[in-house]
Order: sequence, then structure tokens, then C-alpha cells
Amino acid sequence: MYFAALLARTEDGWEASDTELDDVETLSDLADLAREASPDEDTVLVLIEQEDAWFGVVRVDGEEDPRIYVSDAAAAARSSYGEILLTDELLGRDPDDGDVLDALDLDGTEDGESDEEDDDAEDGAGIAGAADVPHGPVGDALILDDLGVSEKELRLMATDAVTEIAESLGASETLETVR
Repeated sequence: MYFAALLARTEDGWEASDTELDDVETLSDLADLAREASPDEDTVLVLIEQEDAWFGVVRVDGEEDPRIYVSDAAAAARSSYGEILLTDELLGRDPDDGDVLDALDLDGTEDGESDEEDDDAEDGAGIAGAADVPHGPVGDALILDDLGVSEKELRLMATDAVTEIAESLGASETLETVR
């Protein structure tokens, strides 16, 4: 079970909207969804929380690249929604690293046959190579600093983090309308 909401900062305060992530496949899709929530290019926060296991914040400021924070990368890696946030860049990976070798059939299997090692590497993980995904937070821990949520506060949040963030922003009543 997950909860996702958009919080758009306007001249009148924060506006919240519930959002479905079923049609979102990439970070670009998510950023576009956030930009649509604020035609004036104001700050938009995408808050995602999954079963108190992890939460993520994506911040979109106009046409700038989105900024991301994920509270527990390893937990998020087991989620299809976490896959959207855990980009190669966020995890410090070279996106081209290993692609050439992966394309070659060096394991001796025929097309369509599975390799046990590949199966083991994928077990319980939503993204390929999840074994090298760190436990704990990744991303920009200063993502909300200018909005009143310090790095320390963000890192200490665990259960019901979306509600805590909204309270810190003064948007808890607004968020509750879409929860």
C-alpha cells in the first residue's frame, strides 16, 4: 500500500492533490506530472510513502531537473514506485556500466533460457543490481531545507513521514483533504 500526493506552493499557500502513479514509468513522467500541477512554475513536491517502509520526496522547481530524496534505498528498490526514484545518477552508478557485457550472451544459455545467477540477483528486488543499492537514505537531504525541514529532521523521519513533512510546511490540513 502506498500514498502519493502532490503539494504545489502557490501565492496563497500549499495546494494538495492526490495522485496515482500507475501511469508513471520514469522520473521524467513524474516531473511532468508535477509541473502540470503548477502552471506558474512554482515549487511542487511529490510525496510518496509506502507502508511506513520508506518515503520519497521529489522536488520540481519550474523547468529545473527534479531533486530527489529517498529515506531507504534498499526498501524502495523492492517497490515499483521506488524504481522511478532510484535513478543511476542518484545511486552513483554509470548508466552505461555493464550494458555492453549484458548484451552479450556469455553465460552459455540460449535465448529464452534463464541463468540461475541472474535469477538470484533479481530475487526480492525491484531493480536490477539491487544488491548494490545502499540501505538507508540517498539523494538530496537538503531538498526541503529552505522550506523549514532541515537535513537532520528529514533523516530522522520514519513512520508517517509524509504527514510530518506536511506539518512542517504548514500544509497538514491541505494534505488531509486528499488523504
